[in-house]
Amino acid sequence: MSHYAVTNPATGETVKTYDQISDAELQKVIASADHAYRTWSRTASIDERAALISKVADLHTERRDELAAIIVREMGKPIDQCLGEVDFAADIYRYYADNAHAFLADEPIDLLAENATAVMRTSPIGVLIGVMPWNFPYYQVARFAGPNVVIGNTIILKHASQCPESSAAIQQIFHDAGAVDGVYTNVYASSKQVADVIADPRVQGVSLTGSEAAGSAVAEVAGKHLKKVVLELGGSDPFILLSTDDMDYAVESAYGARLDNSGQSCNAAKRFIVMDNLYEEFRDKLTAKMLAATPSDPTKDGADLGPLSSVGAAEGLEGQVKRAEAQGAKVTTQGKREGAFFPTTVLTEISPDSDAYLEEFFGPVASIYRVSSEEEAVKVANATQFGLGSYVFTTDHEQAMRVADQIEAGMVYINVVLADSPELPFGGVKRSGFGREMGRFGAAEFVNKKLIRY
Repeated sequence: MSHYAVTNPATGETVKTYDQISDAELQKVIASADHAYRTWSRTASIDERAALISKVADLHTERRDELAAIIVREMGKPIDQCLGEVDFAADIYRYYADNAHAFLADEPIDLLAENATAVMRTSPIGVLIGVMPWNFPYYQVARFAGPNVVIGNTIILKHASQCPESSAAIQQIFHDAGAVDGVYTNVYASSKQVADVIADPRVQGVSLTGSEAAGSAVAEVAGKHLKKVVLELGGSDPFILLSTDDMDYAVESAYGARLDNSGQSCNAAKRFIVMDNLYEEFRDKLTAKMLAATPSDPTKDGADLGPLSSVGAAEGLEGQVKRAEAQGAKVTTQGKREGAFFPTTVLTEISPDSDAYLEEFFGPVASIYRVSSEEEAVKVANATQFGLGSYVFTTDHEQAMRVADQIEAGMVYINVVLADSPELPFGGVKRSGFGREMGRFGAAEFVNKKLIRY
């Protein structure tokens, strides 16, 4: 029985189920993707591939209301944030279409030998499989499929099991944009079938955004079969407040960075590390702001946050908070969990020996730490197995640069949050994964950098 279904987390209603693809049909998908790579990808010009992705961007914009409504049903994101996600996905596709020639241009090499020339030429490598998460159903696909179709790779896309409707809508957009069969194919596949796809000699790489466990499993199969892999996994991003001349701005930034997507974002600020002289004011103001935000109907404009993605996700987060409290943390919250709706929560007085000190809280839970020096702030920030994003707030630019150099993360944002943009590379280090998406670097992962000397 298929595990692909749209189950509205706000109501608990299962709206529709979808059949899992058969092994025989999956083989046809791989063959079609390989055929498209060996025909369309090798004959379509850069302009033609860019035009396809530009049309994909336009169709996201044209269908934004329909696309947004789908993901409200699937994973409970507030409607205004759903619309913003669709717009961001369109911007990413458009960015790669607009920059196709620049990213695929030959790069000359200065040779030591005289009377010779050499260039590095960017070429596609073939069929790729993407394994995408539920928390940003359109954005995640855009940052994988956009650059790779422009490059000339072909895509098999396995989305999260709770996002079958949005994944079908994306495939329809590619079809309506004029993609030939095999350029982009959505599949409702099991984990075992994904492993079989990765192992297939016609498939050259895999990109996964998801949990550590999923990343480890995919990397193991990819390594066994010598396939290129990009992983974007969890994060427990620090928000370091060293100094400020505007506490309200710092608190508003912290609040926005924590509650974006109802707290279900890999690169959300989750751990707030605050200098001793600012701690009490920041703690009190952030706590008041957090507790004033309440989960509500995600279909209504202006909702602070919606339900979590599922009852199971909410139950798991509830267990983490209870365990943190049992291990000595102070828990400040308002209300109790109701189904998938989870109350905003603040944790303080967290012991370095507790599970909460190391865990990622994937929901509206903020952890606040008091530190007495810049050095201690950096130490606490780096005391995690994750290394995705980070945020540094200070009035001292030199200090900001110094701390940014010391933070073990793939991204550092200084005095700003929610500033992601198509041209900015996204990715992490440590157990947050490896490789980059978006920006120029996102168009350089699944390529053959071919040397031509003459």
